[in-house]
Amino acid sequence: MISKIKSSSLFFGMTEEEIKNCLACSNAQVRDFKKDEFIFYEEDEPKELLMLVEGAVSVGNNTDDGRRVIVATFDKPGELFGEVFVFLKKNGYDYYAQAATDVKILTIPKVFFFHTCAKDCDFHAKLISNMLSILASKAYLLNKKLQILSSGTLRQKIAKVILQNLTPEGKVKLNMNREELADYLNTARPSLSRELMNMQKDGLIQVVGKDIYIKNLRELKNI
Repeated sequence: MISKIKSSSLFFGMTEEEIKNCLACSNAQVRDFKKDEFIFYEEDEPKELLMLVEGAVSVGNNTDDGRRVIVATFDKPGELFGEVFVFLKKNGYDYYAQAATDVKILTIPKVFFFHTCAKDCDFHAKLISNMLSILASKAYLLNKKLQILSSGTLRQKIAKVILQNLTPEGKVKLNMNREELADYLNTARPSLSRELMNMQKDGLIQVVGKDIYIKNLRELKNI
């Protein structure tokens, strides 16, 4: 199992032996869930840090009219989900987590992150430091998204995303498909596609699949 999760950001800078000892020291467990089984419900109290080992997990919430809306899907071993709620002074999750396939989940008790190890283990400090880095990264990405969503027009939002992900070669490779980018920008996919094509016609960019090439950086910055 450790070979599947050792690349997780939670275990950055740790050897396989340290990870093994860390899991033993924290009383971590691996739990199995069948497809469609709920891992947690809205308002459940977060008592453990949850990491995907195998399979895929969908998280979502229930709308006022009774519909279930999928917010995100996790399918990479080592990914954490619901971790922010573990460290909030809040009694329950804002959404549910459901097994999209048969899954294995690593659970690490919440209490392990709130006290020093009796053995004064180095890996304990590493784990806490890595968790702080993960939460800081999430806060940073949320701040970037807020900057984008407050940019004004859809074209301005797209320009902000492009400029934030620009490489020195003048290329942008987004880790999102059109549907995901539209959700990220809080717009409809047809509106996004139409505006991308308009920006291409205006000589600002060239779109090739998921790749975007900058044609007029100065004008893009002035949008």
